[in-house]
Amino acid sequence: QLRHCVAKILSKRIKLLNYCNSSMPKIQQVVSFLSLCASISLALLSTGPFKKSHRFLSMVNTPGETSCDSLSYSNELKRKIPVQSGVNAIVGLAGLSVASLASPLISNAKDSVKIWSKVDLPVRETLFDISFDPSKPTHGWVVGAKGTFLETFDGGDTWTTRSFTTLDEDEEINYRFEVASLLDNEGWIIGKPAIMLHTRDGGKQFERIPLSPKLPGDPTFITATGPGQAEMITSQGAVYTTVNGGLNWKAQVKETIDATLNRVSSSGTSGASFFTGKIANQIRDKNGNYIAIGSRGNLFLTWSPGQDYWIPHNRGSSRRIQNMGFIGNDVKNGIWMTLNGGALLKTGPNPDLNQVDIESLFTSSKINSGGYGIIDVSWRAPENVWAVGGSGIIFESKDGGNVFRFNDNAKDIPGNLYRVKFFGDESDKKRGGFALGSDGVLLKFNTAA
Repeated sequence: QLRHCVAKILSKRIKLLNYCNSSMPKIQQVVSFLSLCASISLALLSTGPFKKSHRFLSMVNTPGETSCDSLSYSNELKRKIPVQSGVNAIVGLAGLSVASLASPLISNAKDSVKIWSKVDLPVRETLFDISFDPSKPTHGWVVGAKGTFLETFDGGDTWTTRSFTTLDEDEEINYRFEVASLLDNEGWIIGKPAIMLHTRDGGKQFERIPLSPKLPGDPTFITATGPGQAEMITSQGAVYTTVNGGLNWKAQVKETIDATLNRVSSSGTSGASFFTGKIANQIRDKNGNYIAIGSRGNLFLTWSPGQDYWIPHNRGSSRRIQNMGFIGNDVKNGIWMTLNGGALLKTGPNPDLNQVDIESLFTSSKINSGGYGIIDVSWRAPENVWAVGGSGIIFESKDGGNVFRFNDNAKDIPGNLYRVKFFGDESDKKRGGFALGSDGVLLKFNTAA
């Protein structure tokens, strides 16, 4: 009976280990506890007359259980382990409990080289955006809360703090810089309270661009498009372009999102009547197409160059929208969406942004986030996708975003990850990237891993 009890304990440990691969690292605490229970039970065997020579215990997955092959650990589990009697059995199996089963995520030599490594920074503030100059790939900026502005000239290995001569020290710390864009030495930074900064020499000198009091909303996103050229969107969905370094701006949309929703509130768009007048986030692809998310996450809108108005869309779920984006920064590849509770969905290629029921094109990806929100998703290559979110979670997909597996590289780093971005051409196998978030956390992608 005792031996039967021990076998049942071991069986439960193995099932729990198999579940670990798709769960959060904290589950290892439970595994360690069960390991202790098994070891204590096995210790009692040393006093019993169990004198059989050698038997074999085959550790294999039962039907319906999750595989651990992503950790290259299934071979370890499937191998046959000799179970000896007496003290030798206690030492052997107790050793297996602690060394192998309690920490499956670090037992594999293949995972010993981290894909994501933390970069030491001279700040502890929340980081919101990162940008590199395509013409000078080693030159980049990071911006964040309390006036955080960092610069690198070695591809992101080391960063130094910068300040703006156009702002005094007491004033600068009050700003939360949220967006940075750098292209051919032309650079733009925007933040809150509403501020816009511009440089023509890669950041050696900045000028502050005055913002008209008649501007509908505050600037929330800007991208450099050429020498003296940029495109900006405001919190009310007004899109503007400049060709003279911000001296003049030309409107690209005839009315704000609020005006559009008031006009079409009876068209069947769920949540339109609850729109607060501002958007929570906006995403632009490389061709100038936009997605805007309502501040309450209850609807989203799309706009393409040449259109006079935004087109509202239902979210297609009872869960609120967490974030959205374009697959590979191009609407031709599709759109992704994350919902509260950690759900992730995506469309196929070439979705029609003018299609009113575009939400019907989304299908769910397989991702076990444990309820933590997925805040950002980025395609490093057509098949290689990375997702980040609350509590520092990181997930990777190797099949274009259909199935995601947990990556533990940030499990010991406190805080949330808000952005993940890759730079360079998707065809480049050495394409690098960064993930950034709260408490000054900046993770760099290890292209050699």
